[in-house]
Amino acid sequence: MKYAVFTVSMPDYTPEEAVRKIKDVGYDGVEWRVQDDNPDASNRSFWQGNKATLPLTGFENDAPTWRRMTEDAGLEMPGIATYVKCHEPDKAERAMKGAAALGAPALRIQVPNYDGSESYAALWDKSRQEYIEIAEMAAKHGVKALVELHHRSIVASANAARRFLDGLDPAHVGAIHDAGNMVIEGWEHPRAAFEALGPYLAHVHMKNARWTPGETLEDGTVIWTSAFCPIPEGIADIRGVMRALRQVGYDGWITFEDFSTEHSVEHNLERNLAYIRAIEQEIAAES
Repeated sequence: MKYAVFTVSMPDYTPEEAVRKIKDVGYDGVEWRVQDDNPDASNRSFWQGNKATLPLTGFENDAPTWRRMTEDAGLEMPGIATYVKCHEPDKAERAMKGAAALGAPALRIQVPNYDGSESYAALWDKSRQEYIEIAEMAAKHGVKALVELHHRSIVASANAARRFLDGLDPAHVGAIHDAGNMVIEGWEHPRAAFEALGPYLAHVHMKNARWTPGETLEDGTVIWTSAFCPIPEGIADIRGVMRALRQVGYDGWITFEDFSTEHSVEHNLERNLAYIRAIEQEIAAES
């Protein structure tokens, strides 16, 4: 396995600081957050004002500079994570051109969110047609477009993603498995999920989440809420995920996307890598 960090989880680091830190801790790569954002925002968070972000505007022109910075730090790039959706072909092509110039082989192109306010079937069919065009565009630019298994989207589960991508060329499209997202919606046994994705299993995001009880209504109904948490402390069985990856022969990239705030970013970076490497060694010793 190779391990990377998604820079969304490092909001207080500049890109230059991020690559140095990621390399110093011992990771193999970096997965850049690519989004037009304001890094000077006063209310900085993972998703707003994140300094460890490469702007989408001008990305293709600036990519050679970011590429040199990343490679000079001794890091590889499994892909980039954009927030472009499949109904935005102009942005998607801009991102693909940038990914190719950056030297990143894949990029996330998202599918729509889903909240039950419209027909799921109609949204699915429309998005599927849009992703056919995305796949053709990815082939043109020599990159792979990835959908992420994500709660409150039309592909929350591995089987949904397989059905969504089925028939498209896995050389140009694939899926990102994300156990933390699937705790919130879409959970399937890891081995079943990986086997369902089959040739479309292209990348793995690593984070964790849990559910906690909140308000209790007068009739006794408990309102539950989900939140991301430190990777060893969540509902997803990380050993089970790693064991299943080994069972299906996956030896690609795992990118950490830690949104927990109980500890510092520095603590999370070091703890997560040590934790996953120890699990990997433990599982290897079982066979």
